Amino acid sequence: MSMPLEVDTCIIGAGPVGATLAAALAAGGVRTAVVDAAPLPPMEMPEFDGRAYAIALTSQRLLAAAGVWDRLPEAPCPILGIRVADGRPGERASPLSLHFDHAEVGEDPFGWMVEARALRVALNARLPALPGLSVFAPAEARVERGPEGATVRLSSGQDIHARLLVGAEGRNSPLRRQAGIPVTRLDYHCMGLVGAIAHDKPHHNVALEQFLPHGPFAQLPMNGIPGHPHVSAIVWTERTAVARAALAMDDAAYARQIMARMGDHLGAVRPIGRRWSYPLSAMHAARYTAERLALVGDAAHGIHPIAGQGLNLGFRDVAALAEMVIEAVNAGEDPGGAALLARYQAARRPDSLVMLGATHVLERLFTSRLPPLRIARRLGIAAVDRMPELKRFFARRAMGMGGVAGGLLGGQGLGRA
Repeated sequence: MSMPLEVDTCIIGAGPVGATLAAALAAGGVRTAVVDAAPLPPMEMPEFDGRAYAIALTSQRLLAAAGVWDRLPEAPCPILGIRVADGRPGERASPLSLHFDHAEVGEDPFGWMVEARALRVALNARLPALPGLSVFAPAEARVERGPEGATVRLSSGQDIHARLLVGAEGRNSPLRRQAGIPVTRLDYHCMGLVGAIAHDKPHHNVALEQFLPHGPFAQLPMNGIPGHPHVSAIVWTERTAVARAALAMDDAAYARQIMARMGDHLGAVRPIGRRWSYPLSAMHAARYTAERLALVGDAAHGIHPIAGQGLNLGFRDVAALAEMVIEAVNAGEDPGGAALLARYQAARRPDSLVMLGATHVLERLFTSRLPPLRIARRLGIAAVDRMPELKRFFARRAMGMGGVAGGLLGGQGLGRA
């Protein structure tokens, strides 16, 4: 039997949120372990599969501070403009649209499109390079929490003693369930279709958010790949029955359905990579903390993809918790104590509730078919386009800068490289 590993923080879940938190903490000098039931994906770049993340400016700063951004295997695609419009499938988008240009806010892009496989490669390259970080994957974990800390017993026989335990295992978090934290859920009775398309015309780094009767359709600029110089990601919200029918279509029919929703501004389109789908729902935990436990990312909250902020919301959890834990460890204080956990919940729960409420209201507003509401939202979109200060406010929110401050999001260093 090996000796127990003593750490300040043990993270259960090595997805993008959990792994980034592990990198941020270890870079700040915090002894950290991260455990995942699945093996980490291989370092080699797999085949292009169409999945990508929209990384907001503040999330990019976090990834840079954690030493992950510079390890991306290829340069991400910047989002320099966003066009918002209201429409119906088969109709041209309303001329009363809203255009955001990054130059109206500052020099930085609104965000970057990063392939899911590329972010995983960067995380896998960063984690082994960090002293003070131990990775256990694959490994099953049994967890016991008490007033003095937590004990994590791994299927390998290794025990880990931690002062703070972090649940980053996703929406069905076993740690959240074990702690008896209730959850509120909302089923939208829709599906999200995710994938990539090749198109004839360049996107010029402009994203489109098209509001349709059954949910939003987003086209997000990506870098080209061999054989396809012009590529975009799509995120398409649709009624479940229609979505399932679309998933069964051949590529030509699927492309026609995409163009009916997106329009022809990019010319003819061709689906590339795989088609991904998932049911759409919102979820929110009644508490983000319990004794010696903090929840981050989808373990704490899940929102509608209408604003493309789900992963970025999780990264804001990471930034807030990492700053607090690093500060506590450097000051010789308890990183898993009740005072720190209360500060974390006070810092993160209101922001998540605002985003949850905002995405829910947007979903209800923009999927209404009532003619007066359709006219009102089109006029509202056009009005915002003519109000520079309000446009700047919405643009800053898209960049993740709506009231979120702090060293990691501000791009300050974490200590060790």
